[in-house]
Amino acid sequence: MEDERIPYRATEAAASWSGIGKLPVSVLLENVRSLYNVGAFFRTADAVSLEKLYLAGITGYPPQKMIAKTALGAEKTVPWERAADARGLISVLRARNYDIAAIETSLHAVDLFDWQPRFPVCVLFGHETDGLTPGLAALADTHVRIPMLGRKHSLNVATAGGVVLYELLRKYRDRTST
Repeated sequence: MEDERIPYRATEAAASWSGIGKLPVSVLLENVRSLYNVGAFFRTADAVSLEKLYLAGITGYPPQKMIAKTALGAEKTVPWERAADARGLISVLRARNYDIAAIETSLHAVDLFDWQPRFPVCVLFGHETDGLTPGLAALADTHVRIPMLGRKHSLNVATAGGVVLYELLRKYRDRTST
């Protein structure tokens, strides 16, 4: 069934994106306290056709009015799961051959635009102020940082999620189109 509300799909520019299907990327949100940020992740997850969204720690989950306000219905269409044991989930994903990447600024982080992920990949995002817990961050195969050229050293977690997921979508398209 064609969604007539999506004019982008009717443009010539959309041709290189058709046929991608599900993006082999999952997101794990650990302790994201703002329900508006969670809703924004749902909306971005829908936009890139994310495989799955995992919600761990104090991260809120649907149904919640504040999530619905920013998700605009994506909380009903994006596959998601409440992850009671984030570390256990990482073990399960690793056994399924996922690359695990912490989106964190750390001394050994690689630049987002230089990073060559191995798909499938699960990207980890943490608390708005404190980031990922050290234990979860230590489980990542790679730490990835978003270049910050201004005076601030971080982005809002949902904004960072949008930047990372669209870069992963671009990289995945480039790999599958050759």
